[in-house]
Amino acid sequence: MTGISVRKQAVAAIASQAVAPFATIDETPDALFGTNVFGLAAMKAKLPKDVFKSLKKTIDKGEPLNPAVADVVASAMREWAMAKGATHYAHLFFPLTGAMAEKHDSFISPDGEGGAISEFQGKLLVQGEPDASSFPNGGIRQTSEARGYTAWDVTSSAFVIDSTLYIPTAFVSWTGEALDKKTPLLRSQQALNRQATRILKLFGHENIANVVAYAGPEQEYFLVDRRFFMSRPDLLNSGRTLFGAKPPRGQEFEDLYFGAIPERVFAYMVDLERELLKLGIPAKTRHNEVAPGQFEIAPVFESANMAADHQQVSMAVMRKLAIRHGFECLTHEKPFAGVNGSGKHVNFSFGNSTQGNMLDPGDTPHENAQFLVFTAGVIRAVHKHGGLLRAAIAAAQNDHRLGANEAPPAIISVFLGEQLSDVFDQLKAGGAKSSKSKGVMEIGVDTLPKLPKDAGDRNRTSPFAFTGNRFEFRAVGGGQSISGPLIALQTAIAESLDYIAGKLEASIGSGKTLNASIQTLLTELSNENAAVVFNGNGYSEEWHREAEKRGLLNLKTTVDALPQLNTPETIKLFDKYNVLTPRELKSRYEIYLETYVKQVLVEARLTVKIAKTQILPAVIKYQTDLNAASAVSSPAKRLLGEVSGFADKLDSSLAALEKSLGHEASGVEAEAKHLKDDVLPLMLQVRGAADSLESLIADDLWPLPSYQEMLFIR
Repeated sequence: MTGISVRKQAVAAIASQAVAPFATIDETPDALFGTNVFGLAAMKAKLPKDVFKSLKKTIDKGEPLNPAVADVVASAMREWAMAKGATHYAHLFFPLTGAMAEKHDSFISPDGEGGAISEFQGKLLVQGEPDASSFPNGGIRQTSEARGYTAWDVTSSAFVIDSTLYIPTAFVSWTGEALDKKTPLLRSQQALNRQATRILKLFGHENIANVVAYAGPEQEYFLVDRRFFMSRPDLLNSGRTLFGAKPPRGQEFEDLYFGAIPERVFAYMVDLERELLKLGIPAKTRHNEVAPGQFEIAPVFESANMAADHQQVSMAVMRKLAIRHGFECLTHEKPFAGVNGSGKHVNFSFGNSTQGNMLDPGDTPHENAQFLVFTAGVIRAVHKHGGLLRAAIAAAQNDHRLGANEAPPAIISVFLGEQLSDVFDQLKAGGAKSSKSKGVMEIGVDTLPKLPKDAGDRNRTSPFAFTGNRFEFRAVGGGQSISGPLIALQTAIAESLDYIAGKLEASIGSGKTLNASIQTLLTELSNENAAVVFNGNGYSEEWHREAEKRGLLNLKTTVDALPQLNTPETIKLFDKYNVLTPRELKSRYEIYLETYVKQVLVEARLTVKIAKTQILPAVIKYQTDLNAASAVSSPAKRLLGEVSGFADKLDSSLAALEKSLGHEASGVEAEAKHLKDDVLPLMLQVRGAADSLESLIADDLWPLPSYQEMLFIR
């Protein structure tokens, strides 16, 4: 079957396909929320009072888990899960693949008398034993040293999907090294809590609840009909299109963002939100994004640990439900060239139940000393550890998106907005005495209400922007786990708060008042870290030049950024706050670099295969047809010359790419550099020739679904 036959059949099927009926939600959203979660409500209903009280202390106050309660909890969790239809349980963990890992075990065991019993002991709840050598570990585990453990994370609720009870766990080696993203995330959370609590005590607070970070990741994604997806080997194997001519229409009309949601997509969204609600995932917002075929779903704030778990689960549910609706859900950062890619803007703050949000400025931020101290700490963290934050969002996929006038640049800077910038400018001069008011906007239409006006604008070109009472880390990629950026951010902030607490304690100890100590320190911090604050256009070339003058790093690619994990400053940072040992950190550098190499190699090999087995045969067939017609047709003769010219370019660039792929590097670092500097540019040359040919060759010969079909037909 020819390429056009497959494409025509797909188009016809989509055109005649009935839209799946909406999954009407009989229950109210609040009644549906968390029904498949063994959360606090279910625990309170199913557990003895003393057991529930013990568990809640662990969750709320970080107290050690009492092993004696494990059997009671396991029995109650099993009964609850089986009532929901569960037959199996799985320790859910998050290895350094960036995906989820799960092994399902049955609740049913033989009773020795020809029958079976259902059981789930406390030891099975608390600990599992997966093969630690079969996951990326950076040399920590060998095949001859395969033992690893999963450990129940009581702070993240268990849940049921289909017939399986999922138990969120940490994943460590037999010798205790972290082999996952959850363990260092929990460690960084502890570090942030300890240092933030020190500062709160200096402000005179007592009975301080645990300080936790909160995150709300905005997930962007594409939906492509599966019939097109399955006909694109590049999408199927790498998550992005390696070929594809620009369609006549893209996003230039600027009419897609917040536009009407297509009916078939809306049916998918309704189903998705229902499933997420049952899992206690607070999906809040849905809308069309900027690019054709691109959409967004955004949850409300949760604790960082829960948000990270929920984000991974959300992506899995998104992909699963998309298939039910005949779609493929693409979370790759840049699945289509020439249109906006997908980010995952992570809204970030930290606070507790007793003092509230530490990043809430109030109406007069210049008078809010506590807010200014914590915000100055965040600014210092981003300035001092900008290289680390850049490394935390580094991936081959994200390289295609960052700095492309659709996403923040690779330069890590902070946007504060007009009001806060003015306050910190005053602090640089010795003290803040006023705050610009928010004001009211009059639209000029009598029937429209006056609108309260924010004190500062938004800046979508900034990678780390203050947005009213939180920061938004906009550089995180659409397909990435948010754990890595959160680990880096929490640890960096913990170090800054440690520095601030130490300075204040020393100043107060020398006889200065708290207020005088704070004023002196805020002036110092405002001046020392002013270079990282930038409110202008992050897309501009002028900013790149200005950032260099300010001494800010411009780490354009993953290969440039990942060495930041190896600096003495980063090693010391993670080791000091017990987030990652030097060995654990080294393992991550090696894993992330190897992952980059593997990703680019897969894409390069796909480029060669698709070009040689699908595109070139179509080109040769068309050349043959044109050659036969050129004797009697001048247009055929002219077209043959044009096609032949690009065919020669395709052939020569393919030969160069294959030769480059035969290069033998002296190690993974050299290989990564070779792929970045040599292989990726050659892949672009192959693509350039192929995309030009797509615009010339008869449509009934072209083998691949086009951008126009994939982006606009649903």
